Amino acid sequence: QVQLVAAGGGSVQAGGSLTLTCTSSGYTFDSRCIGWLRQAPGKEREKVAGIYTGVTSGGSTTYHDSVKGRFTISLDNNSKTVYLQMNDLKPEDTAMYYCAAGVPRVTSSGWSCAPSGDWGPGTQVTVSS
Repeated sequence: QVQLVAAGGGSVQAGGSLTLTCTSSGYTFDSRCIGWLRQAPGKEREKVAGIYTGVTSGGSTTYHDSVKGRFTISLDNNSKTVYLQMNDLKPEDTAMYYCAAGVPRVTSSGWSCAPSGDWGPGTQVTVSS
């Protein structure tokens, strides 16, 4: 029931950077994690990054292999804003990006943040070569 709004997208050339923000519509982040997801036309939804927001293990992060080392997710607890710093962008990163509250799930490589509610409005990221 908490609406999360993604913003900060735009058009950038390959190798450039963008910073996305995720803000609450008025509710605090009360889920165990906040995740960034993306979806490009003709492709499945992909979990990009997640950050743990529970009482314990706060700040723990997870990344999709395709963005690991290039993207950084962070959380400002005071403003309740989640950021996604994207560096060295590639054309393959072109997609609509969303943020959503989720639930941590153990995976073979660590953990991921599985969305537990409806996605909020997304923001388009377009990377040209």
